[in-house]
Amino acid sequence: MNYKTLQISPQQAENIAFELFEVKGNAKPLPGEIDFNFKIDADNESYILKVSRPDEDPGYLDFQQQLLNYVSHANLIAPKVIKDKSGNDISEITDDSGQKRKVRLLTWISGRVWSSVNPQTDTLRFNLGEQCGALAKALLHFDHAKAHRSFEWDIAQADWTYDYVSYFNKEEKDIISFFQQQFKEAQAGYRQLRKAVVHNDANDNNVIVSEDLQNPVVVSCIDYGDAVYTQTINDLAIVCAYAIMNHNNPLEAALPIVKGYHKNFPLKEEELRYLYVAIAMRLVISVTKSAINKIKEPDNEYLLISEKPAWELLRKWYAISEDYAHFSFRDACGFIAHPNEVDFKDWAAQQAFSVAGLFPDQRIGKVTPVDLSVSSKWLGHEQDFNDHDLFEFKLKRLQKQHPNTLIAGGYLEPRPFYTSSLFERIGNKGKEHRTFHLGVDFWLPAKTPVHCFMEGEVFTAVLDEGEKGYGGLIILKHKTPSFEFYSLYGHLSKDSVQHFNVGDVLKKGDKIGELGTSAENGGWVPHLHFQLLLSMLSYKNDFPGVAYHSELPVWESICPDPGLLFTSQGLNRHKEMLNNEIITYRKEHLGKSLSLQYKVPIKMVRGAGQYLVDQYGKKYLDTVNNVAHVGHEHARVVKAGQEQMSLINTNSRYLHENINQLAKELIETLPPELNVLHFVNSGSEANELAIRMMKAATGERDIIASEVGYHGNSNMCIDISSYKFDGKGGKGAPEHTHIFPLPDSFRGKYRGRDAGKLYADEVKKCIEQVHDKGRKVGGLIVEPIISCGGQIELPDGFLKQAYAYIREAGGICISDEVQVGCGRVGKTFWGFQLYDVVPDIVTIGKPLGNGHPLAAVACTQEVADKFANGMEYFNTFGGNPVSCAIGTAVLRVVKDEKLQQNALEIGAYLKTTLNELAEEFPIIGDVRGQGLFLGIEFVDKEMRPLAAHADYTINRMKDHGILMSTDGPDNNVLKIKPPIVFTKDNAEELIFYLKKILAEDFMRAY
Repeated sequence: MNYKTLQISPQQAENIAFELFEVKGNAKPLPGEIDFNFKIDADNESYILKVSRPDEDPGYLDFQQQLLNYVSHANLIAPKVIKDKSGNDISEITDDSGQKRKVRLLTWISGRVWSSVNPQTDTLRFNLGEQCGALAKALLHFDHAKAHRSFEWDIAQADWTYDYVSYFNKEEKDIISFFQQQFKEAQAGYRQLRKAVVHNDANDNNVIVSEDLQNPVVVSCIDYGDAVYTQTINDLAIVCAYAIMNHNNPLEAALPIVKGYHKNFPLKEEELRYLYVAIAMRLVISVTKSAINKIKEPDNEYLLISEKPAWELLRKWYAISEDYAHFSFRDACGFIAHPNEVDFKDWAAQQAFSVAGLFPDQRIGKVTPVDLSVSSKWLGHEQDFNDHDLFEFKLKRLQKQHPNTLIAGGYLEPRPFYTSSLFERIGNKGKEHRTFHLGVDFWLPAKTPVHCFMEGEVFTAVLDEGEKGYGGLIILKHKTPSFEFYSLYGHLSKDSVQHFNVGDVLKKGDKIGELGTSAENGGWVPHLHFQLLLSMLSYKNDFPGVAYHSELPVWESICPDPGLLFTSQGLNRHKEMLNNEIITYRKEHLGKSLSLQYKVPIKMVRGAGQYLVDQYGKKYLDTVNNVAHVGHEHARVVKAGQEQMSLINTNSRYLHENINQLAKELIETLPPELNVLHFVNSGSEANELAIRMMKAATGERDIIASEVGYHGNSNMCIDISSYKFDGKGGKGAPEHTHIFPLPDSFRGKYRGRDAGKLYADEVKKCIEQVHDKGRKVGGLIVEPIISCGGQIELPDGFLKQAYAYIREAGGICISDEVQVGCGRVGKTFWGFQLYDVVPDIVTIGKPLGNGHPLAAVACTQEVADKFANGMEYFNTFGGNPVSCAIGTAVLRVVKDEKLQQNALEIGAYLKTTLNELAEEFPIIGDVRGQGLFLGIEFVDKEMRPLAAHADYTINRMKDHGILMSTDGPDNNVLKIKPPIVFTKDNAEELIFYLKKILAEDFMRAY
């Protein structure tokens, strides 16, 4: 019968609910494959009304009702059966065409359907697995005759799909046929798996999630219409198939589900072997049904709802090795990932192989380890380890220091080399790189012979043009009484692979080949990459030599430590101090006021441009570290410091040209009035010195500063920093500090066109307060863009008028450029230049040293002369040759690499794009700042600050590999002040993930 003829209208549904169940309410249609479903909203409760098709089997409906009644006695939230007026679980109507239709009423489970929840985190997927596992456990002993039925949605009965392969194009046929063939081959073992009645349909519209937006949990599974007696593993396969759609890495997304399911319904090892193909066959059923239904019921949109995401997932699943998925599922359930790992280790412990057996010509059995990890000091700067000639020289020098040993190491070592796109993927949480080395490298000269340590059969012998560079690759298969394993030899000469065919047998001691030259191996310094494999997965002519950190436990099981084979001492695996050990020591021995960034802190061991790198080689895009002004560990800056450090570092009482060179570079950037410099070590010292200068120049102590201003951590700086003395632990403004309101024209005391004048008048009021106490004003200190205040741009006309008031009162003007200076604002080199003013003193800090402790105070000749009153100013380290060399390099890099222009262009792009984002997401109340010194303020519709949303954002951005931070008196402002080497690609990545997170449920609810 025509689908539209069978449909029930909302009005009809309301009448049915009232007439049969005495439930009066409004009806809203719901999707359904077979039944016609409606939500009935009554006065105090909601229900779901289910009207069957005319030909529905009453026994099947009885099965569903009995199943629901059975589940209701378990400790689970599930729909409950509502009896009709006559006490029946199943009622009946006659429709307009005179046909009998069965009717059921169930309680409504409140919450959100899974498909509407954003984000679907690992924690939530684990909880989904828990809930579905608990339901499977509850149903384990339930049975009903109608559960043993012929049912197309039962994975065990998926062979019906074989007849419909012709419905698909060639690419689709290849994928479907591949999985169908796997399913056929699996039948002998698959059919022996345990069986029970299972829910069988935990799709993304049948899973209910709580309304809690920040910490959601799975409440219930609904719609038991597809329940069937089948292999219990099929139930988990269905849960996974729908919950891992729309993820870049579906296998990774499945693992928390499997882990949670196993927690409440322990899975058996033999079941996990078939989970991969069961997931695939559920998807094959789905896309086949969609193909059929396009013809059968083109108007039923519900039947096509999963077609596109199902195909996307099938393509991704097809690219995943079945064995690798199996090992991953085992690991998620707490089993040893590779079933042969323990056997291999036991066998290896009984052997007496020697490293010397690999290289008998060397007659060396001892090893000297070399550290090539991300945190290796031996490896040095990125520019150094990418210089292959230098790298080879250092290895030869290390060999001379340790004669009669083999230089080797690297197993499970996270390395910084693998930064190209070849080793990169976009995962479920942003970019990630394969950084963990799965073998051992032996660093020996080219042409060194390599021999077989035990008998093996040639599995592959090819010229490797993959990730290991150009050269020879040989993989041998070895047999023991109980298992097989493989050994891999990479970076051989090209000639080495010409002598073997697949299947050739090499005996212990036979020559495998020779190490290739650098030219043969893509520039790599000659070495042997030696790796053990317990499985080749789906690889034929190659095998990964490095792994992603997130997958390390599985790869460690597949590729055991080569050191297990050899008795040689020194072939040790890489070890890092655990983060919790570092945290524990900090808590015990470091000041309690020292805080850590993020709810889950990160250990950083390396910097590279606009990135910070943790101990696992994960790269984080740094959007907040303005200290690394020209990029973390900029090669020219590092080299300048190293070169001068190797010569001399002493104080400024001795002559040295470096201090003059830095002075010249700085003076070139400043107005001619500011031509005297004093060098110090930090922004705090710079501001401390500026205040001393003010007092010496004016003879006054009273200073005016902004609300929520921050100028340093010394006593004098704290005394002028409202951010500190008005915050936690503070005691308010000292006697000689006078605070004017934060000049915020967005949410401050004054807003609109005249805000600048009105805030300047507040400065004037502070002057009058000083005069009322019978004293005079020493000066004004303010940042050109107030950082801790929330990246506050000063209103038009404010600074010029405020300076005029201060000078009229006999004070001097100090511009704190510690955070905004040195080209960051883009339009100008210094922040004060944005407002067409010239201060009397400029303090310079963080950017100048690019992470090295270096700062400066620039002032007018008049101020300098008054400061030179006979009391010598001396700073032991201020202006030392090393610091000055570094500062000079920083300023020259800004100029040579046109980084001020970069800050202008990228900052403008970011600001424009962020404003466009604000149109889509009203939570962004204001976007402000200049260049690469920007602020994004989160407010609700009543302009109330949204600190929790800002905190949520920075932690979610960190999850995606982007470092952000908050600022402002209400901690509701995201600050963007990255190294000014930040690129447009970086900006686009930032915007992409910011948009992704702004679309999440918690962010939209304000």
